[in-house]
Amino acid sequence: MMLVVLGGSCILRGQQGVVAATPPMGWNSWDAYGLTITEDQFRANAKVLAEKLKPFGWEYAVIDEGWFLKNPLDRPKPELLEYEIDGYGRYVPVPARFASSVDATGVTEGFKKLGADIHGMGLKFGIHIVRGIPRVAVAANLPVEGSAFHAVDVADKSDVCPWDPTNWGVRNDAAGQAWYDSLLKQYAGWGVDLIKVDCISDHPYKIDEIRMIRRAIDKATAKTGRAMVLSLSPGPTALEHAAEVGAEAQMWRISDDFWDYWQSATQKEYPQSLVRQFDNLAAWAKYTRPGNWPDADMLPLGELRPVPGEGKPRSTRLTATEQRTLLTLWSMARSPLVLGANLTLLDAATLKLLTNKDVIALDQRSNGGHEAGREGSAVAWTAHGEGGTEYLALFNIGDGTVEYKAGLQSYGLPAGSYAIRDVWEERALGRGTEVAGKVEAHSVVLYELRR
Repeated sequence: MMLVVLGGSCILRGQQGVVAATPPMGWNSWDAYGLTITEDQFRANAKVLAEKLKPFGWEYAVIDEGWFLKNPLDRPKPELLEYEIDGYGRYVPVPARFASSVDATGVTEGFKKLGADIHGMGLKFGIHIVRGIPRVAVAANLPVEGSAFHAVDVADKSDVCPWDPTNWGVRNDAAGQAWYDSLLKQYAGWGVDLIKVDCISDHPYKIDEIRMIRRAIDKATAKTGRAMVLSLSPGPTALEHAAEVGAEAQMWRISDDFWDYWQSATQKEYPQSLVRQFDNLAAWAKYTRPGNWPDADMLPLGELRPVPGEGKPRSTRLTATEQRTLLTLWSMARSPLVLGANLTLLDAATLKLLTNKDVIALDQRSNGGHEAGREGSAVAWTAHGEGGTEYLALFNIGDGTVEYKAGLQSYGLPAGSYAIRDVWEERALGRGTEVAGKVEAHSVVLYELRR
């Protein structure tokens, strides 16, 4: 079988001074804890992240949605929700869940201590927010720190997130900018290195609000010197917005929430399946460059428990073979690698999967990754590595075995003989100008090719 070369793009290498010059790698609480993460749970996961995964590049520890909810399990009944906010209407961590958020006298310090402790572990600290201003702050008409505005000046009650009951939209004016300036000043003071903003990159797409947040980050960075990665959710971000989001953010979601499904029973957007991510990543590949990383979403691997953001507590539904396929596709496309597993339950097989240095190097230091051809259920991707190394990934997204035999040039690779190595099997295959073999159902073969 020979695959047709479809073309690709040459991506620039990382540049000094660029925020997120390589795809961010780390861990996020959503896939295992949903809205319910506590400080003790977060610290326990961060400890494993620092000890077992950071040596391989995994460095961001991110608290996802709900850290300001006193009763997160009541989310299905918004009228019952209770919030923790400060005197300026901003959400702060719930002390009953995050004990270090208040000092010995009961004064709110937010995530300042936790952020410092995460930094002390050699990690970077991130949080999730939903765009807008808390409805409870508007109801109380609280002042906006550092300005003459109040919450009612900021809120746009005609603009609501269709799936989140906590916030009103924000006006695109001086009051709205003052609101975001106050938020990002607070987050910089907490030591936040990554801010994930939800309900902003699709359904609905809010470019004015994205720009306000970017301006607020730039102001906070100018004052503190702390760079902050801006991650936009949910997807699918429209391809027509690529230039706009690329000018403002380092990461943006290219699909709705991805979960541990090989293939969806229907064509619905949620939850996103692994098979459907092949098209999404292929379409976004040409927009990948230092500081701009189209994001295929978190890696729902390992143990997704005790309270996953989707479904019942479980071990990942993806087979070991499908997990290799997932990590290979994300790495060929240079998507951010953000793990969702409960790290306190990390097993040896998942740890080995996540610490393959060659696959991580592919994600972090390759360029030009693109889909190089399709024929039936066979999908080929190629990428350029360091020092003239080339990568070839042969995927099988079908349910039967695929056989292949093709010259390397047929995939668009430079002519010549290569030392061929199977990356996942860690096996040298000698020199040659072609590859041949079988790819089992839902599987991948990843070749490293050296001159």
